[in-house]
Amino acid sequence: MSDMPVLSQTTKDLLAKVRMIVPPLLAKFHKGASSPSTKIKLFSPYQSFPPLLSILTMSLGDQGRVAVIGGSANYTGAPYFSAIASARLGADLSHVICTSPAASVIKTYSPNLMVHPLLRETPDAESPASLAKPIIALIPHLHVLVIGPGLGRDQLVQDTVADVISAAQSAGLPLVLDGDALFLLQNRPRLIHGYKECVLTPNVVEFGRLAKAVGVEIDDEGEKGCRALAKALGGVLIVRKGREDWLSDGERAIVDDVEGGRKRSGGQGDTLTGCIGTMLAWRRLYLQKGWNVEGDLDRAETLILAAWGGSVLTRECSRLAFKRFGRSMQASDLTEQVGVAFETLLGEKEE
Repeated sequence: MSDMPVLSQTTKDLLAKVRMIVPPLLAKFHKGASSPSTKIKLFSPYQSFPPLLSILTMSLGDQGRVAVIGGSANYTGAPYFSAIASARLGADLSHVICTSPAASVIKTYSPNLMVHPLLRETPDAESPASLAKPIIALIPHLHVLVIGPGLGRDQLVQDTVADVISAAQSAGLPLVLDGDALFLLQNRPRLIHGYKECVLTPNVVEFGRLAKAVGVEIDDEGEKGCRALAKALGGVLIVRKGREDWLSDGERAIVDDVEGGRKRSGGQGDTLTGCIGTMLAWRRLYLQKGWNVEGDLDRAETLILAAWGGSVLTRECSRLAFKRFGRSMQASDLTEQVGVAFETLLGEKEE
């Protein structure tokens, strides 16, 4: 493998668009920046990065508040990998909402994550609606919800999460659903039908099960099949993971065929959900014109670009980790490459 990824012209063009939704960093404070009107120039080799930013226009959390709902007694790694990928990519605040046994373990992995032991498993006597309330109360303080990594299939947890998903839709909060959240959708596909702020990230097996759940026969796992399932679910965005990652909302479709590592290990999909989560948080800021944004990309286009950006970054993490560790590569090795992958593909070289 070479030091740099081989990128097609189509991929380079898409990356240029993805750069548009990446917010600039705050410039370093200096003596001339003493009032809100003072503007500080940011130097970047990419025109799509805004040239000016008031150092007092952003506060903690503006560049991403992402929460991952997942983590149970048996699964503590998955929500960690998702949340830490979100943080490593650049989200200001990264939360994990999990069960109490999982919280005690996840807290030992990293002090950089905020861990909330709010989920309960059977035979807890509380109702799903009651358990969902403190989680729903966090929604106004979040930009994105990632649901599913390490969630488990306990019925009480699944019912609680269903209530949270409904509340998130009412609030217009973007969702990324993976793992056992997709198991929930196999049983209740109407839960997210038509919600166009939702991203599903199924692997080949999960993709087939979702198709069966909505009564769609799909004999193509590429663009055609991805479009068909997205349409059947009312226009949600599908990221079908595989040798190539196909993305479609039923109307448009793009592919991520960037080179990845030559090994798959458990937890790589969790890195993907975290990266997509942060990209969606940045998308929110772009749509709100939180800086002197370039272009006029709409909600639908920015949604698929954000998800594609997360996919490309994850593949680059995998390529870099495999180059270093080969067959011994683990999901934790991808975590260490998130920042490097961002610099390689999107760049942020300040002078």
